[in-house]
Amino acid sequence: MGNARNIAFWVVLFVLVMALFQLFSGGNGSMSSREVPYSDFVAQVENGGVNEVRLDGERIFFRGAGGANQVTIKPADVDVTETLLNNDVVIEAEPQEQSGFLSALSLWLPVLVLIGIWIFFMNRMQGGGRGGAMGFGKSKAKLLTEKHGRVTFDEVAGIDEAKEELEEIVEFLRNPQKFSRLGGKIPKGALLVGPPGTGKTLLARAIAGEAGVPFFTISGSDFVEMFVGVGASRVRDMFEQAKKNAPCIVFIDEIDAVGRSRGAGYGGGNDEREQTLNQLLVEMDGFEANEGIIIVAATNRPDVLDPALLRPGRFDRQVQVPNPDIKGREKILGVHARKVPLGADVDLRIIARGTPGFSGADLANLVNEAALMAARIGRRVVTMEDFESAKDKVMMGAERRSMVMTEDEKKLTAYHEAGHAIVGLNVPQHDPIHKATIIPRGRALGLVLSLPERDQLSVSLQKYKSKIAMAMGGRVAEELVFGEEQVTSGAASDIQQVTRIARAMVTQFGYAEELGMVDYANEQQSYLGNYQGGGNVSPDTQRKIDEKVKELVEEGYDRAKQILTDKRDDLERLAQGLLEYETLTGPEIMKVINGEPLNRDDDDAGAPSGPSVTAIPKTKPRPKAPDIGPAPEPT
Repeated sequence: MGNARNIAFWVVLFVLVMALFQLFSGGNGSMSSREVPYSDFVAQVENGGVNEVRLDGERIFFRGAGGANQVTIKPADVDVTETLLNNDVVIEAEPQEQSGFLSALSLWLPVLVLIGIWIFFMNRMQGGGRGGAMGFGKSKAKLLTEKHGRVTFDEVAGIDEAKEELEEIVEFLRNPQKFSRLGGKIPKGALLVGPPGTGKTLLARAIAGEAGVPFFTISGSDFVEMFVGVGASRVRDMFEQAKKNAPCIVFIDEIDAVGRSRGAGYGGGNDEREQTLNQLLVEMDGFEANEGIIIVAATNRPDVLDPALLRPGRFDRQVQVPNPDIKGREKILGVHARKVPLGADVDLRIIARGTPGFSGADLANLVNEAALMAARIGRRVVTMEDFESAKDKVMMGAERRSMVMTEDEKKLTAYHEAGHAIVGLNVPQHDPIHKATIIPRGRALGLVLSLPERDQLSVSLQKYKSKIAMAMGGRVAEELVFGEEQVTSGAASDIQQVTRIARAMVTQFGYAEELGMVDYANEQQSYLGNYQGGGNVSPDTQRKIDEKVKELVEEGYDRAKQILTDKRDDLERLAQGLLEYETLTGPEIMKVINGEPLNRDDDDAGAPSGPSVTAIPKTKPRPKAPDIGPAPEPT
């Protein structure tokens, strides 16, 4: 549609330019006529050399004795008609109204062309919105018909409480007498709050599919423009459209773009965004009530919204849309797996158990990645192996098998990751080890992944200390096996992780007795985020915080060193197993530590050459520190 408008504009512009050219070129063949003096014209008439003339205002067109077209200008006070009639010359006159019209057109046509060009470019600046350049204040809300790709509540899973609250709104629209007979009033607004990817927009689409009433959708950023007052005008126009289609639902996605707290920035009350918000507040619940219009909005930042927007009467309900628990993840996987042919070995509950913290969007991406992997291999169904590979790719990054590592670097990485795993298996309250690998993934040369058996709602002090000890296990393993002089920078990310955890334990969770139950963290700091040191603490308190953080990290280091010293044989066996197989699952790690065979299908055909894992004795002598060459990149 936009391309058609552009082509039509350029065609009209071309026609106008050609008309101007014809106009100023003199028209009617004037450029092909030779201009002669009026006295020559009179002489030719009296000599009988002119038989016919055409009068066009002051100009006289005639054909001379030689047959050439000529033109002359008649003086203002001379009457040439009598002379022409006396000499039997045929006279043809042009109406002068046309000349006046062309004169006016020649005056106004350039102005009209310039105005048309200005309208075109202003329309392009405004994105071709409704009403063109003159429609700055028109609403950009779209009426969602959902003729194709209709979504219903059956396709929304894992957020049952949120779905129930919105189903009640839909039921009110279908059967208002059921609620109004007891004095209940329809909610004016519902605010969907939750992290990104949890299904807020999907819930809104489900409302549109189920409600059976007009459903308008718009983004918060559509109200924001460079001209002051445009956003407020669009809010008014949006509610005027909604009133004409009431009862209806208006969905505003990412409302924090326009609903931020007033007075927090520069510009005062004349700020464009604040005027837009003021108009939205008045339209939602002002002097004149808008009956039958339900506002549904979504945001992942409710903390920045204006308090006046959140009060009952505007947004009567704040519907929490959190990340799903294990039951919700299983239901979401079931919804997305409907369009995927699953193998007989696929167990969605096992997949749900191994994906804690995944949002609905993450789970949809997981199913899609598994389907793509199965198609790449050439399978007709998606197997459990495909889901495991897709989960590893999503959680740990894609494998970088093309990365060249020396044998010394692989050996150091194997002992580093084995140190993490052995410590994780021997500290209390630590999550089970899910997988260990020395295949580079993402920015890491290797990693150990641990997954909780169930969703965690809170974490104890002992578990945080176990996390710190496990994170230090890699650095300790390098020191024990290769010596302190050969320790690499591979533990850089581990050190960053334990520092964040220890800093949060001291400043947020109240785990330091000498500092008391006081929150020393910056209020804007995210959970376990980077702490920059706040200006609300004294230098002495900051020194105590730093000392306590260092004490917690050193305690974890000492704990990891004690475990790896006592379990040195387990460390050797697991490192050798990683060197041979590169990737080991949790059960395989336990078999390798116990000296049991793995019985993999590819042991005979695809396993690398070298000593078998099962051949490693429990009393294997400890190797001397080799020369490992340059340090590898941090894991």
